Amino acid sequence: MFFGHLPELMIVLVLALVIFGPKRLPEFGASLGKGIREFRHATSELQESLTVAPPQPIEVPQPTRVLARGTTAEDANKPE
Repeated sequence: MFFGHLPELMIVLVLALVIFGPKRLPEFGASLGKGIREFRHATSELQESLTVAPPQPIEVPQPTRVLARGTTAEDANKPE
């Protein structure tokens, strides 16, 4: 795959050398490398922030007794 595009890559590199010159081409490459590194770092941070933590179990309260009107909790606990 890489060797099929070798002539196009050589043309782009020669044009970059002519446009930027031999002194500025290493600076351009270094800044391009730093930009790619920062982009990877930012995308990995974004991916980490979007990961979903496993859901925590929900505590369900115990059902309460419904008492008849006029009775108290002590009346409900008395044996009949």
